[in-house]
Amino acid sequence: MSQHPYVITISSEKGGVGKTTLATNLAIFLKAMREDLSVTVFSFDNHFTVDKMFALPGQHPHGTVAELLSGTPGRDLLHTGQYGVNYIPSSNVLSELRSSVQGPMFLARLMATSCIPGIIVIDTRPELDILTQNALYAADQVLIPVKDMASLENCRNIFTLFDSRGLDKKSLALIPCLVDSRVKFDGMFRDQRTLLKAFAINRGYRCLDTYIAKSPKVDSLNTNPDGRIFPILTHARGTDVFGQFVQLTRLMLAALRGLKESRAQQFSAWLNAEDERRNAAFASRRAAVKAHCPICGSPSLDNVNHPPGLYYETGDGGSRGFINGDCFSDLITALLLPSGSSLSPSDPLSTLLLDATAAATFLIRPVQNGAAAQMELMAIDPGGKQIIRQRIACYGYEGSITNRREARLAHLVNVTIGAQGLGQEGSFLIVHPVNPRAPESILQEESYRSFRKLRQRCMEHLAPAVTQ
Repeated sequence: MSQHPYVITISSEKGGVGKTTLATNLAIFLKAMREDLSVTVFSFDNHFTVDKMFALPGQHPHGTVAELLSGTPGRDLLHTGQYGVNYIPSSNVLSELRSSVQGPMFLARLMATSCIPGIIVIDTRPELDILTQNALYAADQVLIPVKDMASLENCRNIFTLFDSRGLDKKSLALIPCLVDSRVKFDGMFRDQRTLLKAFAINRGYRCLDTYIAKSPKVDSLNTNPDGRIFPILTHARGTDVFGQFVQLTRLMLAALRGLKESRAQQFSAWLNAEDERRNAAFASRRAAVKAHCPICGSPSLDNVNHPPGLYYETGDGGSRGFINGDCFSDLITALLLPSGSSLSPSDPLSTLLLDATAAATFLIRPVQNGAAAQMELMAIDPGGKQIIRQRIACYGYEGSITNRREARLAHLVNVTIGAQGLGQEGSFLIVHPVNPRAPESILQEESYRSFRKLRQRCMEHLAPAVTQ
């Protein structure tokens, strides 16, 4: 059996339309009519109906839908429930997690990696919050229960949401619920179900042929002295609602049989392709890394005595590598201290300078000031704010002992940018701090994307080179 689930989401912005009754009982009928099929149900609402209906006596639930949203694999959260249906326990802290949900496709990613087979039925809150949107986008089939004109009008928001995302609305289907068969009308539309279906079709909405009637017998299953919730399958046999759930279940099973590939399978394939692309991009960036520190010449990686503390990259991306942390801090300290004087590491001024620049990103570029060649040095804080900007004369000092600090800077630029790039307008070097214990992590997709964004902000500080 495929480890990628077929997802059915029950959603409506209108409360009191029978969403939870539909979700829980559909799960039970699916399992009853396909015993070999794994069926799982969970809810983004906080009424705990799923738990009351499916938890076995004496069962001690561990893990909830909150853990699912926090990244715990879905298969590790499954609880074997009554009627053979699996469930993930509900949570009352979901409102606190909404801000951490990373976009409307977050749940689709979780479903693709959940390793939950069969069918998953998701019950949602009566609002189009970020969790409901995720449940909609992750679904192969969305059932939208409607019982009156108000709930029918609310459907528009779900269809508009799919239009705004460019998603196929074929997965959306209305189902009349809580239809009172005793209500009759004069004229073309003789009953509530016919009226709702006609108005739905007139608005361009797909509406299922079946429906769920209102039933005092079914209503009583949720109200009893024990506080238990009983299923229609076992406690409402012989009612019209029982037969209607059989019809609905057959429709869902037919849709499952006719499906070539679930959304979870599609998303999984996309994730695998993305992983391959990321790995290839990382390998390409890693292969271009220079083997040695451009300042001291020692191996830049796997160097226990001198771990790299910074990553560098030229403006055109043609040269990249790592710099020994001590090498660069010594260079920067010497350049920024008055007259290039050296200080003891314990000196307060040295400590202050190192603390100020420890998290900074540095931009270094050759500039021309009349006939004099100079280097412009800028330090940018993590927020993109310039904290240091200084020009340093470098050329002509390579052989001077008194100006060794300028010579070291010139050497760094010459090794990284290259002699030909020194005279080119727009040539520059960016040096960014990294974690010495995992320096290559900056080359991974997310970290490198963040670096590029910071790099772009830093470049905004680059004014045209001054020529006099």
